Amino acid sequence: MLRRAGLVLLTLVLAPVVLTLIGLMPFVHPVSTLMVRDFVTLRAFERHWVDIEDIQPLLVHSVIMSEDGQFCAHGGIDWGALSSVIDGALAGEPTRGASTISMQTVKNLYLWQGRSFVRKALEVPLALGFDLVVPKRRTMEIYLNIVEWAPGIYGAEAASLYHFGVSAADLSRRQAALLAVTLPNPYERDPAKPSPGLRRLADIIEKRARQAGGHVDCVK
Repeated sequence: MLRRAGLVLLTLVLAPVVLTLIGLMPFVHPVSTLMVRDFVTLRAFERHWVDIEDIQPLLVHSVIMSEDGQFCAHGGIDWGALSSVIDGALAGEPTRGASTISMQTVKNLYLWQGRSFVRKALEVPLALGFDLVVPKRRTMEIYLNIVEWAPGIYGAEAASLYHFGVSAADLSRRQAALLAVTLPNPYERDPAKPSPGLRRLADIIEKRARQAGGHVDCVK
């Protein structure tokens, strides 16, 4: 029994390592655990992989400035933001996110959805290892091709076609900003029919993306 449990644990540890190394190869198109779930349960879903060169840079910059402004500077974890969240939680403040794009990428690739301290604890070492091995530009390429932008709509290309009827390469600055601010809650936010609040958020991200400067150098 102990031997079997040890083998299971070893498999769980090694699987992300092996999959990460395989994912370094540019011709490999990783899928998320949600896509696997949809496939297994016969749920309809859309994903059209596109290389990062075929994604409008405005979208790349908007997602970075919306989701993880320090993406190019940290090593997988934004320790300052994480420390602030932990301090706030200990003080009884409402919890807020501190997930980096690296953390969200490994969550989508290897872990389950939903709030869980166990899952969050697993995200940290996985994100550190992923960032150590995978170049930032490849991380963004994978993230933008696996993240869910509406129920069953995965990746920038499928999202652009679904919401705006254009390819990810042809997004306008406004469309890119609206897609970026949809990501925290794609089941309730609709970039094609934005609420006043979503439009205000898009205004902010549109301005930040225009002034991104060195914050996006690692994906150029």
